[in-house]
Amino acid sequence: MTDFLLELRSEEIPARMQAGARADLEKLFRKQLDAAGLKAGEITVWSTPRRLALIARDLPLATEAVSEETKGPKTSAPEQALEGFLRKTGLTKDQLTERDGVWFAVTEKPGRATKDVLAEAIPAIIRAFPWPKSQRWGAASLSTESLRWVRPLSGIVAILGEDLVECEIGAVKSGYATRGHRFHCPGEITIGSAHDYAEKLRACHVIVDHVEREAMVRDKAKAVAQAAGLVLVEDEGLVIENAGLTEWPVPLLGRFDEAFLDVPPEVIQLTARVNQKYFICRDAAGKLANAFVCTANIEAKDGGAAIVDGNRKVLAARLSDARFFWEQDKKKPLAQQAEKLSRITFHERLGTVADKVERVAKLAEWLASEGIVPNCDPALARQAAELCKADLVTEMVGEFPELQGLMGGYYARAEGLPDAVADAIRDHYKPVGQGDDVPTAPVTVAVALADKLDTLAAFFAINERPTGSKDPFALRRAALGILELIALNKLRFPLGQALSVADSSIKLKGARLLVQRDGCSYHEQIEGAVAFFADRLKVQQREAGVRHDLIDAVFALGGEDDLVRLLARVHALQAFVGTEDGTNLLAGYKRAANILKKEVYEAADADYTREPAEQALVDALNAAEPQADSAIAAEDFTAAMAALASLRGPIDAFFESVTVNDADLSKRASRLALLDRFRAAVHKVADFSRIEG
Repeated sequence: MTDFLLELRSEEIPARMQAGARADLEKLFRKQLDAAGLKAGEITVWSTPRRLALIARDLPLATEAVSEETKGPKTSAPEQALEGFLRKTGLTKDQLTERDGVWFAVTEKPGRATKDVLAEAIPAIIRAFPWPKSQRWGAASLSTESLRWVRPLSGIVAILGEDLVECEIGAVKSGYATRGHRFHCPGEITIGSAHDYAEKLRACHVIVDHVEREAMVRDKAKAVAQAAGLVLVEDEGLVIENAGLTEWPVPLLGRFDEAFLDVPPEVIQLTARVNQKYFICRDAAGKLANAFVCTANIEAKDGGAAIVDGNRKVLAARLSDARFFWEQDKKKPLAQQAEKLSRITFHERLGTVADKVERVAKLAEWLASEGIVPNCDPALARQAAELCKADLVTEMVGEFPELQGLMGGYYARAEGLPDAVADAIRDHYKPVGQGDDVPTAPVTVAVALADKLDTLAAFFAINERPTGSKDPFALRRAALGILELIALNKLRFPLGQALSVADSSIKLKGARLLVQRDGCSYHEQIEGAVAFFADRLKVQQREAGVRHDLIDAVFALGGEDDLVRLLARVHALQAFVGTEDGTNLLAGYKRAANILKKEVYEAADADYTREPAEQALVDALNAAEPQADSAIAAEDFTAAMAALASLRGPIDAFFESVTVNDADLSKRASRLALLDRFRAAVHKVADFSRIEG
């Protein structure tokens, strides 16, 4: 057993591609080993901006000899069939083996030296490498068959044990030599084996382990901030990116002009992060400080002063642009900015963004005026909705689309608009994903809900519904956002009605049929949208730990689109079926349902003396039904389940001592009707036939 080292050195690999490249290198290497019948122990893959490296532990020195058997035609088959098999295998008839009247081709494959296998595998891996973007270079690039790599490939190190694995691709030959840090140690380094690879590079100012470099960036950036009495704003994505940009990371603290702090802090952070890959810092009070942390790639003789000064100048230029956008945007009120929305197409069949804004404003006002969003001023809801998309046409959002909504809130506050309006503009996109904050301020809830309801209704109106693999308009995310807004704020309204109100404002561009749109009737569209919500709710609740069959049991009742009430019913059912009473009642229900499924009967009055267990079930139903009805009306589903639990004993006793299919047809019909009554009583809470167990 021995270890193998492979290093593929090139010009700078983009940081964003390095994680995928590591995974692809390991995958392709394993594929080549599997094809050759080789197995390695641990495989480690590292990356720096200038190299991909793989170390495979405990490789055998050779593959094992194998015998391969290929089944051919029967010995009684026509001669042509045998000739075709011989051509396919490249054998002669006397080399075949006959067994049970069938010809077999048995080929003995001798073992191969692992070194030879790897010599063939390395070029194959390089040619098959799936870079998101790649390039050709040099004179060979005139041919489309020339080598492609993310950046020009300049060196290959391939060592098995201490032996060189000789291979060549695109005029690049494998060898023992690599190169260290571009500035600290630009000369060649001779690698002896996989065992000394990482340490020899470390001695030449290259940390080849990307995880170690990430830890260096993370820890040293915090340390330089703390040394200045500041707190680093943690950003794991930025840690990974800086580690991917450097081979010897050296975080350095710099300062920028305090005057830039007049710009919203999110703008400063985004400018520093996106444009320059810098961290930002906060002071002890939690406010943004005029400090940044950049990551150098060298140990500078002056301690990094010149590097920091250069980075400060570049950041100052970027922040000057941001401040200019901020000042220019504030010169126009949001209402004036919103006028430009009529120039932006929302969807070719749904009009402009201005059309969408008008629909959202009407719906938000309706949600407030109807009391669906409690304590919400309809006028403020309309005002916030009319301005919620205005920042899309500002200079700042044009530069940083990630700030849409947020900048609108800042501009509204700077303009002197009510805080409730500014907050609603800022947060109306929320929640935008799992784990995101869910708004609770009434005006914000009204606008956020209206915006998402309009999106759902509009795209369902033109039959642009999500498919299994595609959701180009993020309708699933919009539906989940609506569900979270409703659940957290306990909003009580029929979802179908809200979708109908949203739909009534949609004016499709081009011909619009009054009754049908794209072959789908108005009511079918609304029903389809509600069903879509039901599917999203099932997914959401399954992820929250609610059994899918219980969700189906409640949905099967039909006609329920008050999501707060529906969820309360589901949660009460989940708690109930987990109890002994719930388990036994479910068993009794299923037994009754199975009997009723097989029997046909006509209702009949009981003109006979009921058996004690039969009468006991009647009495229990007489007591439980009104209790359950009253509890359901009060939306106390836990109490409704408790009322149903009282039927457990009587239904068990009924099945133990009463013959349902009595020879007396009158008794039989009466008892079947009693079971039907029991089933109907349980169905008022949920369709127990959908519950597993």
